[in-house]
Amino acid sequence: MTSEPAIGDVFGEMIRDAYAVATGVGPRPLAGGRLPRPVIEIIERDDGLINGAPAGHYLDPPEAWQPYDHRAVDRVRGHALDVGVGAGRIALHLQQRGMPVTGLDTSVGALRVCRHRGVRDLVHGTIDQHVADGRRYDTFLLLGNNLGLIEGRERAADFLAALAALARPGAQVIAHGTDPYGTTDPVQVSYHERNRRRGRLGGQLRLRLRYRQLGTEWFDYLVCSADELAGLVHGSPWRLVDVDDRDHPYYLATLELA
Repeated sequence: MTSEPAIGDVFGEMIRDAYAVATGVGPRPLAGGRLPRPVIEIIERDDGLINGAPAGHYLDPPEAWQPYDHRAVDRVRGHALDVGVGAGRIALHLQQRGMPVTGLDTSVGALRVCRHRGVRDLVHGTIDQHVADGRRYDTFLLLGNNLGLIEGRERAADFLAALAALARPGAQVIAHGTDPYGTTDPVQVSYHERNRRRGRLGGQLRLRLRYRQLGTEWFDYLVCSADELAGLVHGSPWRLVDVDDRDHPYYLATLELA
């Protein structure tokens, strides 16, 4: 026996079960009887902090979205690439508006749920891998806090370059981020200080996801201020043209191809 989880498609298994609980499609995880068990996303941080949240929000219809989600989709133009499509909530909405959209994700299980829900155009892989497919887009969406996919200083230049390689002239990136620095929680403040001592951005998280008996490998996920984002974008093929922080600490950042 080992206390370490098996490495697997944590997000896909979790979304499959959340979809089954919400719709009755597929086997539901049970809590010792006939009642479906709540599906909880477990996030483990490298300082030992563990957070959990219901996974059903990945399936939310537009009427349950936050205001910044609506403002983000209203800015979409041309063919959109939904990076980290998850369970497909954004892609489905754009399809219903008659807009061309492609969903990209590394989770096979999540893409299966997207396909079952009706998302038509899906790609399995990372941004870097998708560059080789030769497709081009007008809008890149990094919603659901997926600005975090930039990871940190070490990864930012390559990530932004990969987006540029997939971009048509005049393309834009619309990204949802969270400014992590307004908190007075000593657990969070000490984590930010620990990161800085290690030469990392304060909100550069080191995480793994857990669900039932599965876990992911450890990975970086960036939570940064708009000023930090501007520094990461500087010198890239993109320029930061707008920050909508009406829902502070959440913000929408718009980048345009330089």
